[in-house]
Amino acid sequence: MSIKLGDIAPNFNAETTIGDLNFYDFLGNSWGILFSHPADYTPVCTTELGFTAKLKSEFEQRNTKAIALSVDGVEDHHNWIKDINETQNTEVEFPIIADKDRKISELYDFIHPNASATATVRSLLIIDPEKKVRLIITYPASTGRNFNEIIRVLDSLQLVDSHKIATPVNWKNGEDVIIPPAISTEDAQKIFPKGVREIKPYLRYTPQPNT
Repeated sequence: MSIKLGDIAPNFNAETTIGDLNFYDFLGNSWGILFSHPADYTPVCTTELGFTAKLKSEFEQRNTKAIALSVDGVEDHHNWIKDINETQNTEVEFPIIADKDRKISELYDFIHPNASATATVRSLLIIDPEKKVRLIITYPASTGRNFNEIIRVLDSLQLVDSHKIATPVNWKNGEDVIIPPAISTEDAQKIFPKGVREIKPYLRYTPQPNT
């Protein structure tokens, strides 16, 4: 199946490095980041999982849980984690799914046959507390992901859900945000007490609302 933005992320049961889990139960009321890896013991994946582990406190501040997936087995995952911890100077505590039968990979369309018939591509989904898919990014196997960008998008999505705003190009947490065209300038001045800066009638900024 092909999952698109706005779809409900399919639930599944999986064997992982922290034991058997149900995906929905694992997420609870949190946001989720589900991301796939081509294989264990690969250099790019090692750097990615190590960096994700270092973001533990950042994810906790954003009520977000990370969970990775690879088509290798749990024993390989556990041994690989030792390498990750050693080489990346961290402690991997988030679960890694063992998807040896590729059922979850196929459920989430993580295998792209024209790229590889057997290995998963570097796909990443952000899933909100309602289990709705809010972001899909897919990288080729040879290119490591930018997890600073994942944090940036997560901040944007959570801010958008809390306030009637959008975020501009290269926006970072704390910077001015955009007022959507559907809100009149008159209404915007009431909604956004920090002020409205109009560049064009359809392009208006306001300081980031308090979160």
